[in-house]
Amino acid sequence: MTSQRSFKKEKGILYLVPTPIGNLEDITFRAVNILQSVDLIASEDTRNTQKLLNHFEINVPQKSLHEHNYKERVPQLLEFLKQEKNIAQVSDAGMPSISDPGHELVLACLAENIPVVSLPGPTAGLTALIASGLNPQPNYFYGFLPRKKKEQLSELEKLSNQEATMIFYESPYRVASTLENMRKIFGEKRKVVICRELTKIHEEYIRGTIQEVLDYIKENALKGECSLLVAGNPEPIVEKIVSKGTLQEQVEDLINQGLKPNEAIKQVAKDNDLKRQEVYNEFHNIG
Repeated sequence: MTSQRSFKKEKGILYLVPTPIGNLEDITFRAVNILQSVDLIASEDTRNTQKLLNHFEINVPQKSLHEHNYKERVPQLLEFLKQEKNIAQVSDAGMPSISDPGHELVLACLAENIPVVSLPGPTAGLTALIASGLNPQPNYFYGFLPRKKKEQLSELEKLSNQEATMIFYESPYRVASTLENMRKIFGEKRKVVICRELTKIHEEYIRGTIQEVLDYIKENALKGECSLLVAGNPEPIVEKIVSKGTLQEQVEDLINQGLKPNEAIKQVAKDNDLKRQEVYNEFHNIG
């Protein structure tokens, strides 16, 4: 167990700063203030972040931190923080670590007892969800599915019984093939929503069944990163747990799964190829 006071100034602080997912007006006053006040900004792509910094007239040096250089970069950033200097970590858009780089630096800071402070801000999945019309709670955030068809189908099979609304991210160039795979696993009538160009002038929500949305995008080319929301399974298949205990234990297990005693006795008799009366007598200690 550990306890950490976020603003106790013993070492530098790592600030996790969300950046706009499209509309620059979505940045918070606090995010701008943090970006202006830190000693260094760790960016997924320094060229992309520089556009944001220029817009808000922020003159703070950057260091890149992404999936290809984090092994060498994280130790450098830790040393910087240990000198009581502050770092703001940003991704190209939205929340660091959510389908973006960042988690490795967070873990390294926690291991060194360096304070980590997360700022609230834009995240595409939940922003799209609350306007989608699908059930907002419960929800299951997945992010990007595997690109290879076999691996993607395998992941979708694992999610086929998911009752919560599922949130995926997808490239506009792959969304049709992903929906085709979803149709194979979830069925063509499952409700889905695609949200593209979120917060921008061409923001669009495409709502319908998997088949309806597939038909639409075959006639209308999509542009911009997409949030793909999928309704949960309204009729999930519940796997029964088969007990290998005594007849009485088997009946009790089925009762614990929600069956009424008489139904449980009937099921156990069927499973064990016995007469119902035999199981009834055993369960009630008769004879």
